[in-house]
Amino acid sequence: MEFYGLLGEKLSYSLSPEIHFEILNSIKREGAYKLFEIEKDNLSDFAKALKLLKVKGCNVTIPYKKDIMKELDGISEEAAKIGAVNTIYLNNGSLQGFNTDYYGFGVMLKISGIEVKDSVAVILGNGGASRAVLHYLLDNGAREVYIVSRKPNNEEYSLSNVKVISYEELKGIKGDILINSTPVGMYPNILESPVSKDIISNFASIVDLIYNPYETKFLSYGKELNKKIVGGLYMLVGQAVKAQEIWQEEEIDQGIIKDIYNRINIRFLGNKDR
Repeated sequence: MEFYGLLGEKLSYSLSPEIHFEILNSIKREGAYKLFEIEKDNLSDFAKALKLLKVKGCNVTIPYKKDIMKELDGISEEAAKIGAVNTIYLNNGSLQGFNTDYYGFGVMLKISGIEVKDSVAVILGNGGASRAVLHYLLDNGAREVYIVSRKPNNEEYSLSNVKVISYEELKGIKGDILINSTPVGMYPNILESPVSKDIISNFASIVDLIYNPYETKFLSYGKELNKKIVGGLYMLVGQAVKAQEIWQEEEIDQGIIKDIYNRINIRFLGNKDR
């Protein structure tokens, strides 16, 4: 049996063990998937432990997608471009970093029928997940992308169609897609939203990378305003399937993404009508 896991700070909400169990079962592999709640000061020791314990693969979530990079032996081209790692593969004793959030985000938008080309998009938050979202939007033809940060720094991005703005400046922006990449609204703080209804009313599609709860306060505001809303479960399943492709070094039938999404949705989130 091989071992996998998820690195993060607070992980009691995570559905990753269940999702990877479903993937491994679908591809007829044996494996165990554990949650690793690690403090930031211990990341270097954690990387050494992955090698010592021969943990074959590890996903990475908030807030370590950037910090973990300096502890790895190599970074894939797409992860280096994005500037964040969410998947680690122990290959012949070497820790290699990848980014499958990019792929998972694309799966979520495609299944939901959200068109990126020529769009004006806004990303709330400037962490590791937002970087994958930004590069997917740019690679797929977004006309303008605004990144909203509490400490905006436009020197971080040199592209003319990418602007970093404050939450105060966001009040004057209208666009096509509004994406929450912050943890605001995540279980257990389910009554919070990163922005108000007034902001949400300025966009056609409302996307939340959070998957627990299935419908965040942010998305419920969008629903009340008759916007198209999309939660993060498809992204979570999509990136997990891509991670297993890296760890198993083989292609996986993409049809299992919808199957696993439906099983997880019903069994763990209780959405029997979806």
